[in-house]
Amino acid sequence: MLSRRAFVRRTSSIGGLLLSAPSLSGLISCAVGGVAQPARGYGPLQPSEDYPDILSLPAGFRAKLLSRAGDPLPGGGTVPHAFDGMGAFQTGPGRVRLVRNHEVRDAAASGTRPFGVGDAYDPLGPAGTMTLEVRVAPDGAAEPLREFPSLLGTYVNCAGGVTPWGSWLTCEETVAGRAHGWTRSHGYVFEVPARADGPVAPVPLREMGRFSHEAVAVDPRTGYVYETEDARPAGFYRFRPKVSGRLSEGGALEMLAVDGRPRYDTRTGQRLGVRLPVRWIPIPEPDADEPALRPDFVYSQGFARGGATFARLEGCWFGDAGIFFNATDGGDAGAGQVWHYRPDEEELVLVFESPGHAVLSHPDNVCVSPRGGVLLCEDGDGPNLVRGLTRTGELFDLVRNELNDSEWAGACFSPQGRTLFVNLQGNTRPLERPDDPQRGMTFAIWGPWEEGAA
Repeated sequence: MLSRRAFVRRTSSIGGLLLSAPSLSGLISCAVGGVAQPARGYGPLQPSEDYPDILSLPAGFRAKLLSRAGDPLPGGGTVPHAFDGMGAFQTGPGRVRLVRNHEVRDAAASGTRPFGVGDAYDPLGPAGTMTLEVRVAPDGAAEPLREFPSLLGTYVNCAGGVTPWGSWLTCEETVAGRAHGWTRSHGYVFEVPARADGPVAPVPLREMGRFSHEAVAVDPRTGYVYETEDARPAGFYRFRPKVSGRLSEGGALEMLAVDGRPRYDTRTGQRLGVRLPVRWIPIPEPDADEPALRPDFVYSQGFARGGATFARLEGCWFGDAGIFFNATDGGDAGAGQVWHYRPDEEELVLVFESPGHAVLSHPDNVCVSPRGGVLLCEDGDGPNLVRGLTRTGELFDLVRNELNDSEWAGACFSPQGRTLFVNLQGNTRPLERPDDPQRGMTFAIWGPWEEGAA
């Protein structure tokens, strides 16, 4: 397997053929003061000035620990574990709210309960979302202000996505139901307004499908919601709401298919930069309130009608007039693929495929920065990194976990673009002790972004 350094040298020498989708201009350069800057990394990583035993960052970057699993909350209780997907929202001058998922996997038989007081979807459900309010300075420096539960009683809230109307869509990565000891069916998307000051009414968006959800991304021009599925095999879905911005009023769920090539398998044997024309197949039955639902309940409906197959779809994000999404096990090496769906052309393009785990290992969450850079959170065997991907197919290291083998998750930028927020997931099971080194953490990171491609 190629090393990361050797891979960068090799991709540089072939003139950027690895990212040949013509419209990916957001990855070519970043604009600082109206002047386009060449895409590049930020130099070697070194132990962070603030948390040398936890993080390594490029020179000039700073970090602030905002939240940690097991810490006490002012209203009682403690911060729940299993940090995962997250979105950032401007809520006032110098104020940002983060809505963060908790991928808690405790079984119903363990006697688990919601981690806060309020209206819970399932009185046994141990997962949900927390909201953090943060003060952000003009240079990107961040300080935590408060933290509270904002969705209760769900299960295995993995990733999700932000909406243009100021809410977070949180996704359950499971189809568990009453046959597994729960009082309600799980496997849904829920909406959490960023400005909510406490637990919201938990309304499952049933017409968006009951399956092993991972992440969503909204096209702000149409209001369509794109959904990934963390399963083997997996589909890529589109939800067309009846009314844009009002998802609870229902809509139509569809699965991507490659036009003229029914049941196309994207998992291996793909060529970078090839434009695959796509169409969308209606899912006739997106939801079923069954005590035990087959994991492929939705996928099998689309596949039978010609839908495409992917290798464990994880993060997705709107950027460059389309949707970037990761197939974490995809590619000939099984180390990961990055796809870009372009709705204006109805095309799907493979923009990156890792040739081996030493280059990029299982890209999970993804985000696009205000400067047009693509950031990938690794979920490999460790040490895991947050990586940047340039237009020429080069990867650069941005953040490394020095504490344990926990994955990175929930990467997102503040709306003013100077602060990167990101989670170390930590345990997805209960903490063994309050100072457990495997507990989840949320960090703010800031520094000289204008000097690189992120």
